[in-house]
Amino acid sequence: MDVHVQRTVPISYEMVAKAYQKVRQGGKAVGVDGQSWKIFEEQGVEKQLYVIWNRLSSGSYHPQALREVEIPKKNGKKRKLGIPTLRDRIAQEVARSYMEKRIDHEFHENSYGYRPMKSSHEALEEVRKNCLEKDWVVDLDIKQFFDEIDHDLMLKAVDHMHEERWLKVYITRWLKMKIERSDGSQYDRGDKGTPQGGVISPLLANLYLHFALDKWLTHHHPEIRFVRYADDVVLHCSSKEEAENILAAIRARLAEVKLSLNEEKSRIVYCKDYARRETHDQVQFGFLGFSFQPRKSESRQFPGTSFTTFSGEISGESQHKIWSEIRDTINWRDSRQSITEIAEKMNAKLRGWINYFGLFGKRKLRYTLLYFDKKLLKWFMRRHKSGYRAAIRKLTILNAKAPIFHHWRYGFGINVKEMTRAV
Repeated sequence: MDVHVQRTVPISYEMVAKAYQKVRQGGKAVGVDGQSWKIFEEQGVEKQLYVIWNRLSSGSYHPQALREVEIPKKNGKKRKLGIPTLRDRIAQEVARSYMEKRIDHEFHENSYGYRPMKSSHEALEEVRKNCLEKDWVVDLDIKQFFDEIDHDLMLKAVDHMHEERWLKVYITRWLKMKIERSDGSQYDRGDKGTPQGGVISPLLANLYLHFALDKWLTHHHPEIRFVRYADDVVLHCSSKEEAENILAAIRARLAEVKLSLNEEKSRIVYCKDYARRETHDQVQFGFLGFSFQPRKSESRQFPGTSFTTFSGEISGESQHKIWSEIRDTINWRDSRQSITEIAEKMNAKLRGWINYFGLFGKRKLRYTLLYFDKKLLKWFMRRHKSGYRAAIRKLTILNAKAPIFHHWRYGFGINVKEMTRAV
């Protein structure tokens, strides 16, 4: 290592190496330099990390432009991501990790997104509990949040956390990174926005909303319960009037911090169940891939009877995403592949879906995964040139003997009655 370079920043080579190990496990998208992980490693990992450490620790680090990528949204529009180079990704992880250890304890307990020792399931459980105790919900949507973060207010928030000068310098440089379009032209984002796709962006977003919303709610409206996961916010109220008042107050507060509500998506929701008799046009809201709404539930006390609860299950949007992934992962017209090969491609996904969406009721999730069994049944009939009854029988026997698919092992096995309807 070059011991003669003056070190003005408290970053060690070990911190950079640790950041590389963390970032290496993430996305493979390349930045404007076109450098992939394969090229990065062929050029020598230690040599590359030394260059990053040398520049970071001496204060001479400057990031390259972000590569602009457009991702289709469900409404037909496109969301823009800014992809940093691999070197910039590692540098951001060094700063993110250093900063997180010093400020995370300051964040509100009901802020769950992108935080150590916090999870989306914890956020969902808190929402479920609050819906049982509070009748009304404000489903909040902040308009183009990551694109509208004000740079001056962001840096004031960094200052308020008493962060070191070198961090503020590098955060400023990351906020001011140019963006390169697909045609090679570059542009500035001006004095607002932090790129979705940047490693440090989630932490900066949490910091911004900590002051913009969390502390403000705690100080001015301590009676309001809320759950925040990054920029997804749900507030729980005792009455419709309270919900209307807090929505108006938040609208004004966001204007003060140079943000605004997405008025089309923000709404007041009534958590209607068997005991809640008021009427309201909105009785459903979505949060982290789940839909919370009135549902029929079987009575344990009185078998054969049901009542209406307000609960969460997998949302329709999440169902369609799963169905799309099932279609895209397997070539269902290829009868040469074996059922074992299908299992190898699908089991990790099936396991993940069950682990995440099985948090609450499983009825909708069972229906979602039935789509996979339908595709499998038709593929099985094509491969073995058999009718559907023979195919169902063979798959049922396979499921009983040695469940090859993950969802079969966890109570989502072949349902002969439903499968017969499927074809």
